[in-house]
Order: sequence, then C-alpha cells, then structure tokens
Amino acid sequence: MTLFQIMMLGASAFFAYKVYEHIQTLQDPKSNNQDNSNDEQKNADTFSPFDPETLIQKADVAFEEGDMKKALALLIEANAKRDNNPDVLFKLGYIMQNLGDNDEAMKYYKESLEVDRNNEFVHNSMASIYRTNGEFISAKMHLTESLEIDNSNAITYYNFGNLLVDMQHPEEAKEMYKKALEVNPELNEAKEELEKLS
Repeated sequence: MTLFQIMMLGASAFFAYKVYEHIQTLQDPKSNNQDNSNDEQKNADTFSPFDPETLIQKADVAFEEGDMKKALALLIEANAKRDNNPDVLFKLGYIMQNLGDNDEAMKYYKESLEVDRNNEFVHNSMASIYRTNGEFISAKMHLTESLEIDNSNAITYYNFGNLLVDMQHPEEAKEMYKKALEVNPELNEAKEELEKLS
C-alpha cells in the first residue's frame, strides 16, 4: 500500500466515524429519554453542518415534495438541536398524524401546547384526532379554543360543523358551515355539507 492509499484509508475511516457519531445524536421520535438532553444538544451542534432553521426549511421542502420520511428525519434533528420549539413540535406531530401514528402525533401536539397554548393549528389537529377516536367532548373543547384564538379561520368552522354532524347536532352544524362560508365563500366542502343537511 502506498502512503497516499494509507492516508485515504485513514481519512475515510475518520469520516465514517464522524458520520456514525452524528447519527447517534439524532433522536428517535418515540424516545422519551431526556436525561442526556444537554449532551445530545452539544453533540448535535458539534457534528451537524446545518443550523435548526436550515433543517426546518429543508424539512418544509421535503414535506411539500411529499417525502414525509425525509421531512421527519430533518425535523427530528432540528428538535434535537433546539428543544421546545413549538413550530417544530407541531410539524413533527402533523407528519406523524399523516403517517398514521396518532398516538405519537398527539404526544408532539401536547408538547407544542405546553410551550405555546395559542396555536390554533395544534388545537385543530388535536380535535381531528379526538374526533377520529370518538372523543367528541375533547374535540369540541379544542375547536372552541381554536376559534377563541382566531375566529376568522373558515377551516375551523368547517371542522366544527363536521364534528357536530358526528355528534348528531345537525342544526348547530348548519350554523358552523354557514360561518365557514361567510369567512370563505369559496370553501366548496362547506357548501356540499350544508346542502346535505338542507
């Protein structure tokens, strides 16, 4: 082996070791172990070439392109580098919900609300999971909170109407669909649901 080949082998081994160390700093989304969070924060900052904002931007692009797994991995790394960012926690929850893991999604949504109670989108998303699980009272509570935060979101009224249909309150549901259409006359889904109840 030539000296150049030995140097290249050493450089390759060093690079592989650094990649391995970096991978070890990434948190698994189901991991609840926070004991070494300071060490993990230090390791993630030391070995990742991207700052949390860049990771979030890359995750948004991956999400828009439909690559949920890549978006999830990038957000997990961003969360490891900067704990308790409510937007990152919300996005993690949203992706987990889209991947069909409502339990894990709910965990992230609750963590996001612990940091920021005034995120209408978290309340809407939690209401969706509660509605799917048949927990209508909890769903109604979160939709009410969402409307208290922003009463100009047509989707919230629409979701509330759907919940009220499930709860067999058609007259109240009609009112919600009408409010949704007042805010956004082009919301065809609300028009269709209102027509079904008329």
